[in-house]
Amino acid sequence: MTLARLAALHGVATSYSPSPGRTVQASDAAVVAALAALDVDARTPDAVDAALTERERALRERLLPPTVVLWRAPEELPDQELPKGAAAPESLRALPDRTRLRLRTEQGDTLAWDAPSPPPPLPLGAHRLRATTPDGAVAEAHLLVAPSRAPEPRARAYGFLVQLYSLLSRRSWGMGDLGDLAELAAWAGRSVGAGFIQVNPLHAAVPAPPGGSSDPSPYRPSSRRFPDPVHVRVEDVPEFARLRGAARQRAGALLERADGLRRSVLRDGRLIDRDAVWAAKAEALELAARVPLGPGRCAAYSDFLAERGEALEAHATWCALAERHGPDWHAWPAPLRDPASRETARARGELMDRVDFHERLAWYVDEQLAAAQRAAREAGMGIGLVHDLAVGVHPDGADAWAQRRHFAAGMSAGAPPDAFNAHGQDWNLPPWRPDRLAESGYAPFRELLRATLRHAGAVRIDHVMGLFRLWWVPAGRPPTEGTYVRYDAEAMLAALVLEAHRADALVIGEDLGTVEPGVRDALRERGVLGTSVLWFERDWAGAEGEGTGKVLPPGQWRPDCLATATTHDLPSTAARVTGEHVTLRHELGLLTRPPAAERAEAAAEVREWLALASRLGLLHGGAGHEEDEVRAVHRLLLATPARLIGVWLPDTVGDRRPQNLPGTLDAYPNWRLPIAGADGRPVSLEELTASPRLHALLDVFREFRTGPSRRACGGPGAVP
Repeated sequence: MTLARLAALHGVATSYSPSPGRTVQASDAAVVAALAALDVDARTPDAVDAALTERERALRERLLPPTVVLWRAPEELPDQELPKGAAAPESLRALPDRTRLRLRTEQGDTLAWDAPSPPPPLPLGAHRLRATTPDGAVAEAHLLVAPSRAPEPRARAYGFLVQLYSLLSRRSWGMGDLGDLAELAAWAGRSVGAGFIQVNPLHAAVPAPPGGSSDPSPYRPSSRRFPDPVHVRVEDVPEFARLRGAARQRAGALLERADGLRRSVLRDGRLIDRDAVWAAKAEALELAARVPLGPGRCAAYSDFLAERGEALEAHATWCALAERHGPDWHAWPAPLRDPASRETARARGELMDRVDFHERLAWYVDEQLAAAQRAAREAGMGIGLVHDLAVGVHPDGADAWAQRRHFAAGMSAGAPPDAFNAHGQDWNLPPWRPDRLAESGYAPFRELLRATLRHAGAVRIDHVMGLFRLWWVPAGRPPTEGTYVRYDAEAMLAALVLEAHRADALVIGEDLGTVEPGVRDALRERGVLGTSVLWFERDWAGAEGEGTGKVLPPGQWRPDCLATATTHDLPSTAARVTGEHVTLRHELGLLTRPPAAERAEAAAEVREWLALASRLGLLHGGAGHEEDEVRAVHRLLLATPARLIGVWLPDTVGDRRPQNLPGTLDAYPNWRLPIAGADGRPVSLEELTASPRLHALLDVFREFRTGPSRRACGGPGAVP
């Protein structure tokens, strides 16, 4: 019980409930390991007693928690200033009477008042608070003042979900890029009335080790704070267009190589080779970076460097050091493993040319992200780009090095065993330390959100339940031997809502799978939209807590969500209605039951949904015709009250393959597939936008088209 008490005081769970009415005890070893990652020694009974005594004393004597949250209602937000006072948070009301509170705002102003009086009008932001009691005790804390809710959709909208690398145009260098994204957004907004484009995480990847390959997953990045320059459209970099002489000739050779990379995917059906694409782009961008900047470009670059500050310098320093010492900073010379060491500062100076090159790359990406969002908004999109924020970062990458004090050493985030995975999951992503986040006023999280929302109309938070708790797995142990560690969800949500408000951006939480009771209610209260996938929407609870498990009629869906038919981790809709997803899993040896049983269950599930569509008059043409069934699925989505409707872009051309097949490594080409048609042939952006199948599906969404009809330009054409 003493260990359990100590664990509870540090937010470490000693049990969890994988399903209602069932409790599983976490092992003492997992609890001790989690506490150790928080610098709490619980290895022996004496150590537990001492740590418990110290923790109880610290909490008893603490005047303020490290971070205090103050919510303000929307009606109190005419601009950034808040004209009304409000009741103080509980932590401030608990202070002794006549405690003097002095606030230094992030805007540089100073405000003061005495407890227990409510605070004066406060600006939004992350401020520093100092409390001085009548007997002279002093405490300092961060104060987050946030709107009570994130921005909401101004109108119902539909949009496309796409893995950017999979969307190749006739100008791509072997994988989709930001130029392609801008083209897609301009077409989707102007021609078919789409309100947004949601893309996969564009975070910077860990470079390939010498002689090896990089990890293609966009969900295990080196850095979430900076996007990857592999997404740059090289020809749109102004300095590339100014190359002359031998550099121009070399650029021409690289353009020919890029043409070959594109042809190998679109014409020859090969997989996307991210490393080959980056090798060609890196050389081209090296040439561009040697071109002197004109006065205006130089001023813009200087502004970018000043705006991104130390975070960019640290990221570029890691990139430069990784070129010299390899992409795993744990294997670097010991002094360089510390980003603040003298040796690291000296190495940065020696590698300044390479540091500047990587800063220049970050600038190029930032400019093109801004251009893509601008293209979306100019095309009439109310939201524009929806960026995806991965749940964590690679342990060997730039963020884990630059911010290592904020990560739990020897721990990996994952998921416990559940109905979908009896062995649990280890994502090999170091989790943030909740104590260090609180001590910093959640500065790393706020910085990350600000960077993600720079050029976005919304952000999707992968595994949004991680704002509340994460499953920590000790290094070297299986996921079954982990335990949950809690975060201050109120503070995490305050940081999220604050930054979303500042960017005037929506927040979409990926809340699929097992969700702790109360989490969805808390998210909804703060204006965070959920994610609803049609095949998972069933009446599990029921009005009286006795659900039937039957498909949920559209009218009973929650309105505050992004409703979709599928995601990057699930079968495409065409594969679902034809049963081809079962065939794929059988061929890869992933089925746990006889194929006939799996096919029968999958077919029954589809029939159940199509029967509902038929009863509602949404199945035109009858069951048994694939395209009619796919359209019926999307009519069901439109029949829900969901504020946002997402269309998986590969669904528009009948692609059969998932972009990622969980449970596979080398057996399936995860994250390397171009969008393809029903026949498996890759489809270019130009072909996709002219596809009759796409336009037949989008006729379902014609209510969103508010402008006059336009004559289509271009056509399918031939892949050159």
